[in-house]
Amino acid sequence: MNRKIPRMKIACVMNTEQGATDRFLTQTAAAAIQQGHAVIGVVQTNTPRPKTHRCDMDVQVLPDGPIIRISQELGPQARGCALDPAALERAVVEVQKTLAQGADLLIVNKFGKHEAAGRGFRPLIAEALSQDVPVLVGLNPLNRAEFESFADGLAQELAADSATVADWIETTCRARSALA
Repeated sequence: MNRKIPRMKIACVMNTEQGATDRFLTQTAAAAIQQGHAVIGVVQTNTPRPKTHRCDMDVQVLPDGPIIRISQELGPQARGCALDPAALERAVVEVQKTLAQGADLLIVNKFGKHEAAGRGFRPLIAEALSQDVPVLVGLNPLNRAEFESFADGLAQELAADSATVADWIETTCRARSALA
């Protein structure tokens, strides 16, 4: 038997401008869905709060799932992370349900502190990769080392450019279909 073993397909995009990666991944997901790909995962929208440096963080479960607020109000003097871990885990569970139904691509808005620590979307990313589902994640430079360790040197960093990412999606989805 001469069956080719599929290579893990994981890529990341980064943009240092606040909110730019979120906007880019939202546009990328919409374009991939429009191209007919079965896209699952989450994309994030940030809504500024008046008179504060904070914003409300909401994720939409792809392709047409619920919108979940993943931030929490910590008070005007708070300086810590506003992420609501329970809400993040709810989003993970919702995406996990869609992975069970089959997917061409998993998009995760961020490989953040929780993923770096082994929580959040990290187990789901690993599960998708084990099923040969390509994964595209937003990456914060602060978590780069943990992401690279997790991906074991197999991740590809893509320019946050629509044509580059669309080409990667088409290539990985086409390669996955050829193996099926």
